[in-house]
Order: sequence, then C-alpha cells, then structure tokens
Amino acid sequence: MAAMTRKDLLLFFGFSLAVLAMPLWLAPFGAAYPDLLQRFMIFGIFAVGFNILFGLTGYLSFGHAAFFGIGSYAAVWSFKLLSLDVIPAILFAIVVSGIFALAIGFISLRRSGIYFSILTLAFAQMSYNMAYSVLTPITNGETGLQLTQSDPRHLDTALGATQIGQPVPTLLGQSLSGFGGFYFCALFLIAAFFFAQRVTSSPFGMMLKGIKSNQTRMHYTGFNTKPYTLAAFVISGMYAGLAGALLAVTDPLAGAERMQWTASGEVVLMTMLGGAGTLVGPVIGAWLIKYFENIFSAINDSILARFFSFLPDGVDSAMVTITSKFVGEGWFLTLGLVFVLIVVFLPGGIMEGVRRIAHLFTRTPKARGKANPQPQPAE
Repeated sequence: MAAMTRKDLLLFFGFSLAVLAMPLWLAPFGAAYPDLLQRFMIFGIFAVGFNILFGLTGYLSFGHAAFFGIGSYAAVWSFKLLSLDVIPAILFAIVVSGIFALAIGFISLRRSGIYFSILTLAFAQMSYNMAYSVLTPITNGETGLQLTQSDPRHLDTALGATQIGQPVPTLLGQSLSGFGGFYFCALFLIAAFFFAQRVTSSPFGMMLKGIKSNQTRMHYTGFNTKPYTLAAFVISGMYAGLAGALLAVTDPLAGAERMQWTASGEVVLMTMLGGAGTLVGPVIGAWLIKYFENIFSAINDSILARFFSFLPDGVDSAMVTITSKFVGEGWFLTLGLVFVLIVVFLPGGIMEGVRRIAHLFTRTPKARGKANPQPQPAE
C-alpha cells in the first residue's frame, strides 16, 4: 500500500480524537453513558465494514446481519468452551464469520444487482430460521445462548483461572464494564477505520471502485473481477463478525434476533444516511440512528411537559401532544423524516452536506466573483 498522505493522516487522527473524546462532547446531548457509547462503537464498525462492500464496490447486501449474528454466537461459544478472555473470542468470531462469508459470497456473487441482494437476504433469513429451529442445540433457540457457571471453559481450567459468581467476559482478567468497555471497543473502531482507509487508497481499493463504476468495461479489458468482489464480501463479513463479537462482549448473550432482516436493513440505512462510499459517513449514520433509538425513544410525555412548561397554559399541552408523536414509541417517525430529508436534499448523505458547507468556505475570491458577478455600471 502507498504511504499515507497528509490529508489521510489528518483525517485518521481527527477521527481518533473525536472517538476517544466522545464522553466529553456527547455529555450535553445526554448520550455519554458507557452502554450507549459502546453501541456507537460496535455499530460504527458494522457500518464501516458494510461500506467496503456497498459504498466502495457497489454491491448492496440485505443479509449482512447473518454475519453479525454468527460473530455473536461464535464469541459466546468461545466464552463457554475456551475462556472468558475476550481476545480468543474475538479472533474466533472473525475467523468463523469470514468462513461463512466466503461460502455465502461464493454463491451470491454469481449474480449482481437486485438478484445479488435477494440472494443475500435469502441466506440471512435461512440463517435466522435455522437458529430458531434446526440449530437449536447450538443456538439455544429463542432463549438465546448464555453463559453459565457449569460451562467447561477448558483453557481457563488448564491455566487455573477461576470465576466467582456470574461469569462475565474479561480482558486479561480485568473487567470491561463501564468506560473500560467503551475504550476497548473504541480501539477496535479506530483500527477498523484505519484498515478501511488503507483499503480505500490501495490498488485493491481502486479495483473495487472500478467495479462499482463499470464492471462490464473491466471485464472487456481483461480483468477478472470475481476475486476482488469475493474478497470485499469476505472482508465486509469479517467486520460484521467483529461487531457481533464485541456486542457479545458487552452483553454476553447471543440470540437469533441479531440475524433478522431488520438488522440488515438498519446497517443499510446507517450507510446511506451518513454517505455511502465515504469513510466517516457510515460511522456518523450509525451514531445518529443509535442516538435516535436510545435517546428519542426514552422521551415520554412527562419529560415533554417539563420541557414546554415555559409556554402559556394550553399551548404547552398542545406542543406536548404534537411532539409526542415523534418521540417515545414514535421515534421511527422522526428517523423516517430525517432520512427523507437527507435523500431528497442530500442524496450523498450527511457527508455531502459537510462537503457543500466546506466548499462555501474554501472557494477562492475569484470563484466567488464568478458565482456572484458584480453589476456593470450603465454607460
């Protein structure tokens, strides 16, 4: 891979600083508690990986939640059979999800366009239904896979490690609760972002962009694009497996609902909302959706009544009645309106809006003069 440019370095360090400082700058928005911050990191990784396949290569998958769920199941089985340490679990989840992605991608990538999307959706739903029925001995069905004190944990037993009380995942014997868990997940998001940045600027990334631009033309020029699309699919699936493993670390329970089609649709919305094909956009989209899901859904009528209490009698109750439709159980309505506005006015997502604003401040005086010509005096 080529050396990183000054622009790439600034982007990477700026992104890293923003991620590590999230407990500070998210505090005024009420989103600086560890559980939500961890979900920001996890679904940010999920979206970054999906963007390699969709935003960079142009293949829209409706079944990426399958690898997300497989990563969770693999991590929990590692906790049960090997050790409560998170490192073996994460490595095992990445490998297992990569193998599944290789098998599913090998079949699905025989088609493109909507046929590819339908195939991935079919595989995801098959995985979801099998987790609920046929594979119940492995997945524990609708109850979900959980940790118990009677789990063998052979590696911990061989090393003489003991666990008192309810078993919980650890990092080299240290608990990952609270902000420790957030910074652990944050390091993985930063590493995932760095890898995606290097892939994007590499010759391999250029090939993926060429496939998205015009795959037929690449075929005619003699390029075999199948290894590249399959590699992108596997890498994207491994990202999803990593995200699923980290979710199992923060919440050691694996259920089939993590493989449902709605989870696949959610990561598509995250990527499109932030800006498909950009590096930072999918992460911003993931953060925004998770913020709506966890903050707006918790707002009820009593909170709204206190917020509008400064208004005259009658007006405050009317405002509570109107706004209550957009929060609480109606937070999906707010998210839908935001998505519609983004698609209509910013088809490139939030990052297109950022570029437009930046362009206003970076235009040269000469360009501004052309955009706003001065009137000529009458002769």
